[in-house]
Amino acid sequence: MFNAVGVPQSILILGGSSEIGLAIASEFLTRGPMRVVLATVPNDPAAAAAAEQMTAAGASSVEQIDFDALATDTHREVIDKAFEGGDIDVAIVAFGIQGDDEQAWQDQKLAVLEAEINYTAAVSVGVLLGEKMREQGHGQIIAMSSVAGERVRRSNFVYGSTKAGLDGFYLGLGDALRPEGIRVLVIRPGQVRTRLSAHVAEAPLTVNKEDVARMAVAAVDKGKDVIWVPGPFRFIMMVLRHIPRPVFRKLPI
Repeated sequence: MFNAVGVPQSILILGGSSEIGLAIASEFLTRGPMRVVLATVPNDPAAAAAAEQMTAAGASSVEQIDFDALATDTHREVIDKAFEGGDIDVAIVAFGIQGDDEQAWQDQKLAVLEAEINYTAAVSVGVLLGEKMREQGHGQIIAMSSVAGERVRRSNFVYGSTKAGLDGFYLGLGDALRPEGIRVLVIRPGQVRTRLSAHVAEAPLTVNKEDVARMAVAAVDKGKDVIWVPGPFRFIMMVLRHIPRPVFRKLPI
């Protein structure tokens, strides 16, 4: 459980080599040592470096388990294994993909792949995390969404639609689990500087992964359900949500 000064004793990262997920865990680790479980793709070449990063950040122990988002029939076993060493105080759902946006809506296999990883798998592990945390009587789930899911736009509508689904599911999961003392935080970042975005032209309001991490941990402290990163995106999206579709269609976004 979170101790008396708000420090979790254990963290699970689903998508264990995610730069943002690791940054959030590192931010928690500035408060004290804790057990970290990294659920990574089998044979993930970044898994060893992720474990080293957590050790250097102050983790009391680091465990690595295999997690294949597409193999939903194995997810219960993965989540059971993550909880074998004791309660999980914070679970970060940080896996996902974004293929070529123009190819995705014209390539059935790529579109389905994005949907299965970004939405179906996220729902699968969300249900299982909720079940485990209800059994232990406490817990915090952090789900990585995107501003792309708030109002899906032409430029990346396959990806955006998957994030819209994830976003809605985890907000609802938070409402369902709240009476039992379990919290869910949905994070809606814009563009974040990571290796996955290195080839993309930098958009306005782009942030570093450390910025996401600081805001995520602060939001957990305050018991928030949803945050935008950076904060001004909340007001930008408030406007964009209400623009008529014929006008929205013409915007250069």
